[in-house]
Formats: sequence, C-alpha cells, structure tokens
Amino acid sequence: MYKLLLCWRYLRTRFLAVVCVVSVMLGVATLVVVNSVMSGFSTKLKDRLHGLLSDIVVETPNMNGFPYTDDEMMRRIAASPAGEHIKAMTPTIEVVAMINFETAPPKGKDGTYLMLADRQKVTRPAHLIGIDPKGRAAIGGFAHHLKQPARRDDPSFALTPDARAWFDLQNPALPRLPQPVPDGWPLGVPPPDEPPDEPRDPAGMIIGFAIASYREIDPANGQAVDKYMLHPGDTVNVLTIGTGREEIRPVYAPFVVADYIQTEMAEYDSNYVFVPLKYLQTLRGTPDRSTHIQIKLKDFSKAKFVTSELKKIFNDSYTFQVNTWEQKQGSLLAAIDIERGILNLLLFMIIGVAGFSILAIFSMIVVEKTRDIGILKSLGASNQGVMMIFLGYGLLLGVVGSGLGTALGLAITFNINEIEGWLSRITGTAIFDRTVYYFDSIPTHVDPANVVLLNMGAISIATVFSVLPALRAAMLHPVRALRFE
Repeated sequence: MYKLLLCWRYLRTRFLAVVCVVSVMLGVATLVVVNSVMSGFSTKLKDRLHGLLSDIVVETPNMNGFPYTDDEMMRRIAASPAGEHIKAMTPTIEVVAMINFETAPPKGKDGTYLMLADRQKVTRPAHLIGIDPKGRAAIGGFAHHLKQPARRDDPSFALTPDARAWFDLQNPALPRLPQPVPDGWPLGVPPPDEPPDEPRDPAGMIIGFAIASYREIDPANGQAVDKYMLHPGDTVNVLTIGTGREEIRPVYAPFVVADYIQTEMAEYDSNYVFVPLKYLQTLRGTPDRSTHIQIKLKDFSKAKFVTSELKKIFNDSYTFQVNTWEQKQGSLLAAIDIERGILNLLLFMIIGVAGFSILAIFSMIVVEKTRDIGILKSLGASNQGVMMIFLGYGLLLGVVGSGLGTALGLAITFNINEIEGWLSRITGTAIFDRTVYYFDSIPTHVDPANVVLLNMGAISIATVFSVLPALRAAMLHPVRALRFE
C-alpha cells in the first residue's frame, strides 16, 4: 500500500513529473491524430477503389473483347462451382478514347445562358466505359456517386427534361445512331448514313465531374467553387477504337451529357466517361462482346475460392485474366500500408524522447531521495519493494500521460475540420486545399484497436525507461544511504 501512496504523492507534488506526463501526452496525441487522419484517407481511398472495381474482375487485354458473347460468358460463370457465391455480375467495355466538346457558355444575371459568348473547344483523352447502368449499380459503387439524386435510385442515361430542352435548343436536328464502318470501306469516304425516317434520341453519357468542371477558390470567402465547362444537355464527341476482322479502325459518335459521376478521386473523376454498353458495342462493331465481366460476391471472404474456380474455367492466361479488386490495386494499397508503418515508426520516436526524459528525471529523483530510500530500507522495505516504487511511478506516469494524450488526440480528431478552418482564417492560407483532393472535409477514421496499441506502447516505454533508476535505488545499502545523516 505504501508504494502506491508514495507514487501518487510524487506525481502530485513534483514539477518534473508534470513534464514527463506532458511529454507522453503530446506523443500519444500526435500519434492518435496522425493515425486517424491517415486511416481516414486510406479508408476513403479503398472505398472508392472497391466501389469502382467490383469484388472480382474477369478481363481480357484483347481490344476485340472476349471470344464468347456476354451471355455465354455469364452462363459459364454461373454454371461453375463459383456461381453459388456470386450475387451479381455485369459486362462492361473499357477502351481508350479522345473526347471533344465546346465549353459551356457563361450565365447571365437572370440565370440564362449567354448564347453569343465565345465557347472554347476542348480535346482531351479519356477512359471510355460502356455499361448497363442498372447492372453496374447492382455491382455497387456506381449509382452512389452520381450527382443527380433521382438517378441514384434509378440509374440510366436518359436526359432530364431540362437537359433535353437545353439540347434541343442547341441542336434542332437530333443525332442519329452511327453505323459501323464496313470492313474494307475506303479511307476518307464517309460511312453510309442511317435512313432519314428513323430519328433516334441522343445517346446519353455520364461524364467524370472533373472533366466537366474545375475548382477555384472564391477570394471573397476562401471556399472552393465549382466552375462548369459542360452542363447536362451539352454534346460531347467521342473518337475511339473500332475493331474489324483484319485491323483496328477509328470510330466516332456524338453523346449528350446526362449526369456527372463524382467519386472524389481525381484520377477517376478526370478520366472516366460512361456510355451505354449496347450503343458502344454497335459503334465499335463488336455486338454482344465485352472486355470485362464485373462480379459482386455474396461474401468477399470467398474471393480466393471464386478466383481459383474462374481461372479453371478460363485457363488461357492471355485471353482471360481473373483478379480481385485488391490484386488489381495491390501496389497502391501496399504503398499506403508502407507509408503508414514508416510514419508510425518515426512518430513513435516522440514517445521515445519522453522515455529518455523519464530516465533522466528518475535518475535525479534517486539521487535526491537517497536519504528517504535509506530510511525506508531501515524500516524493513525490501529491495523489491523499493524497485516497485519507481517502476510503479513510471507506470503511473505512462498511464496518466497516455490517458490524457488519447483524450486530447480524439478531441482534435473529432474537431479537426473546425480546427483547420480556424487556422486557415488566422493564417490566411488554406491548410487543407479542397482543389487537390476534391474532398469537402478532412477524412478521419478512429480504429479502437490501434488506439489501444498506441497506449500500450507508450505505457511500456515509460515503464521500461524507469527500470534502470529503479534498479539503482533497489541496490542502495541503507547504511551507506544514511552514513552522512
């Protein structure tokens, strides 16, 4: 009992003990905040990657698509032993493309477009993806990122009435479905036109948000503002690769913006363009053939079994490639884990500094308390008892410092966006630039297991660095300690 009383008394009365507690507290708080923010970015990144890649992807590097039709591919997959673990699947086409469009005219004070304003022409590369919107939504991650709330419940490429009115205003004549260029068609000769008595609705397109817009900081309030270059109803011309029996050929078609997709990941938002699957198949001259089969599992823990079974069905290593979303993004996910590990190691040195402070301070206390140690031993305190006083003191410093550090770290983490806003206003500089990450706020994720491990590590360091002074105190002889008293 006397050991605990002495530890508590030293903790309350000595200023140097407060220094040790503050050192441990700041180290733990820093680790909690940094880990929570890094975990938030990592979690958000993984959610975005998983949402756009599905659980398992069967793909082919062949631009002509799979040697089997979409129905045959999905029938084979469903009939395999892996079929019972599959919740949904859908075919897609992913090809490179060039897109061309005119920037949207600015709006007047009354909200109408200034039609006479100059419109700049933009040409840029894009990642063109043909999908069935409802099938892709069943895989997960697609509908959630659409900008129009109504389209999230019923994904489609249909134009809204406002978009259709804006399109009709700019294009009195509706575009017609382009005909595939026949094999061997003379170069420079336009392809055969569609019969004039078969008008068609324009083919819709869901375009990456960062393609259709860019962000600027409003100098008035320092907030990020989206400036649109494309509005729903604007036309985007797409040039991509068609396939023939003998050679590849360029194919071209106009599409109309129906909606935007915003994943909050610049790599996708600035490159991805989604169009109707059947339309793209017809345009490229590959009816009913896709380049990817996206698969959603009932239980992702079965991914390894499903992958191995699909590889048995499609055993051509070149024509068919089967991977989970984690395997497709393996290098990126591994880089994130390595960065977190290295950063944790470096930041843990802060607690190491606190440990050396404890070692120095305890050594001073042993020297100062030589007389008290001698008295305790003369009254019957054992070497082990004296040692436990200092070890308990170090343990108590670690527990109090870790507890206060955890409370401070969690408080900063839960209010980090408010703190960032306050610091930005004080300094006049954006601490977290929304134009870089396209996040509306700093993402955070507190992992309770990680917080517990940080606390255990800090307490262990505080205790370990008190061992040497404790041994020195335990080895003091009571007669020598009281010789000059």
